[in-house]
Amino acid sequence: MMLGRPESSQQTTARDTRYDILFEPVKIGPLTARNRFYQVPHCNGMGYRDPTALAHMRGVKAEGGWAVVCTEQVEFHYTSEITPFIELRLWDDRDIPSLARMADKIHEHGSLAGIELAYNGMNGANLYSREVPMGPAHLPVASFTYDPVQARRMDLQDIRNIRKWHLDAVLRAKRAGFDLIYVYAAHALGFLHHFLSRRFNERTDEYGGSLENRIRLMREITEETKAAIGDTCAVPIRISIDELLGEGGLYKATGFTHFIKCM
Repeated sequence: MMLGRPESSQQTTARDTRYDILFEPVKIGPLTARNRFYQVPHCNGMGYRDPTALAHMRGVKAEGGWAVVCTEQVEFHYTSEITPFIELRLWDDRDIPSLARMADKIHEHGSLAGIELAYNGMNGANLYSREVPMGPAHLPVASFTYDPVQARRMDLQDIRNIRKWHLDAVLRAKRAGFDLIYVYAAHALGFLHHFLSRRFNERTDEYGGSLENRIRLMREITEETKAAIGDTCAVPIRISIDELLGEGGLYKATGFTHFIKCM
């Protein structure tokens, strides 16, 4: 006895032509994604603890047809971490092999690999490293667990240091085989967002006050990243456009989006 529908009654379902654009290639900087299915960076709880499982998980997504598959946020320096939450790390060269394994798994199936470099700054209490968190101002850290920890205001040497740390991580990410290397300034989860936001940035120097000054560090890091990777990788910028906090946060009515487009 044959189970299921008889062969004569089976039908092939045609794709609705309204969605054809999703399957067309799209240019991203110097790269071309084979379609428009793009897995944005997201955390999953594996991080530095389970690199093999994480590499295979991202590889399965590429095998399933996603043209771009990204990491979660990747801490690029030990002075900023969010223990006990587990995410990826690119603190030094010793972290390159586990990240390269992930990039290789993504590439096996013809997809592009993206990495989101992150410095949590005032979002992390540094419970593991015991380093004093840094941010644009002397303020309590804005962590998920409301830790009673104070961040210290970064001076100009600290800013020069973080630019170098970010650039070092960019070069390591390129060595690991990533195609897209993010400048991450979103979700109030990292130093670039904190510099952009008047909620966190109380500075009166060239990195505070006007929007042009508050965006200065993101512009410097973006330019340095693009210069370092040449025309071989793309540089996406992930940024919060409207925090729905009115004038208390980043919001589109300030002309913020126009300024970003002019960078």
